[in-house]
Amino acid sequence: MPITRRLFLFACAAILAGCATTSSNVATVGAYRDSIDLSGRLSVNYQKEGRQESLTGNYDWTQRPGRVDVTLANPLGQTIATIEVTPKSATLTQSGRAPVSEADIDTLTQRTLGWPLPVAGLRDWLQGYAVDGQGQRFVASPARNEVLTRDGWRLRFVEWQDPNAAQPAPRVIHAERAAAGDIQDLQIRIVVNPAGQG
Repeated sequence: MPITRRLFLFACAAILAGCATTSSNVATVGAYRDSIDLSGRLSVNYQKEGRQESLTGNYDWTQRPGRVDVTLANPLGQTIATIEVTPKSATLTQSGRAPVSEADIDTLTQRTLGWPLPVAGLRDWLQGYAVDGQGQRFVASPARNEVLTRDGWRLRFVEWQDPNAAQPAPRVIHAERAAAGDIQDLQIRIVVNPAGQG
């Protein structure tokens, strides 16, 4: 598989499977949910060997206690992969290929990309939480929307599902990191669809 496609698959996998995100119809920043269904879009931009690369796609994500299932699709809606993550394993399945499994999503990305996408702490991002550089709990809001995480990601909560809500849920998040292995200027834009949109 070309490196660009692998990067997109595992960037999606790491971001989505590592996140416990907001439900577009039930969750708020103040009420973390263990069971969530959502969909949205991802775009990944980075530099590799002096070349600028850009990748985009869609996702459907289902979280239940002890399990996360992700379906990744290209911009035309064609499924390109599914990911299953449990506390004991992470598995990628593509049509016509044998599943690839590892003990966790970090190991899976290390094996496939040659470097791990850091997913520690990502479980909170799409619910408006993070752990900052001092190890303190960060709660995002329209007035306090940027943080540098303990594992080196700069997060900006750019848009909200309803900015006038008492506890608004994020709709658009930008995540940036200067370097990850031989990937430079890694930027990921995560969009969570509003309620009722697939």
